[in-house]
Amino acid sequence: MNLKTPQSPAPRVRTAEIVREYGPFGESTKVAGVTHDGHQVWAATGAALVAFDPASGDTTRTLELPCDAGTAFDGTHLYQIAESRIDKIDPATGRVLASIPAPGRGGDSGLAWAEGSLWVGQHRERKIHQIDPATGAIRRTIESNRFVTGVTWVDGELWHGTWEGDESEVRRIDPQSGAVLDRLTMPAGINVSGLESDGAGLFYCGGGGTGKVRAVRRPKA
Repeated sequence: MNLKTPQSPAPRVRTAEIVREYGPFGESTKVAGVTHDGHQVWAATGAALVAFDPASGDTTRTLELPCDAGTAFDGTHLYQIAESRIDKIDPATGRVLASIPAPGRGGDSGLAWAEGSLWVGQHRERKIHQIDPATGAIRRTIESNRFVTGVTWVDGELWHGTWEGDESEVRRIDPQSGAVLDRLTMPAGINVSGLESDGAGLFYCGGGGTGKVRAVRRPKA
């Protein structure tokens, strides 16, 4: 079922508050997907998944795996977009346990886990798909009016990153209709690739070609 964005009241617009920057990580100049496992932040840097302590900024783990887009954590396993597939990964060993086709067949961006499903951003198609984590089958689709980069859920709220030209935002949308409810605008030249909430007061935003991750304060309702 396709859910199109209806006419709705203007969203709240605020300037994003960046509270900290992390990275670059090693020799990498890229961060795509980002996730949080309750203790560490994981950043997909292209050829390796890098975990770091958000308090100290120190790198704690490195898994040599292809990781060129979104990353998610289901409480036990990592999920990682790698070209046209999504790998299910044991974070303790780095072993790929299973793989499913990604819905965009290589046009995928953000990735999140919520409600027993994976939520996959489609960058240039401006969509978010809810998919079956075992098969990759699409359960439903939400349409956006901007490119979709990172995707995250927190406290029943669906947020996604956008990046068009040199402008980026973190947006909260209605998960049923796709209507935009909140917009956090990033400073000029600072872009959002991956996106993840820490489950509390912060978003972690991948910085694309800067190789950085930025912590952005999540606004209170």
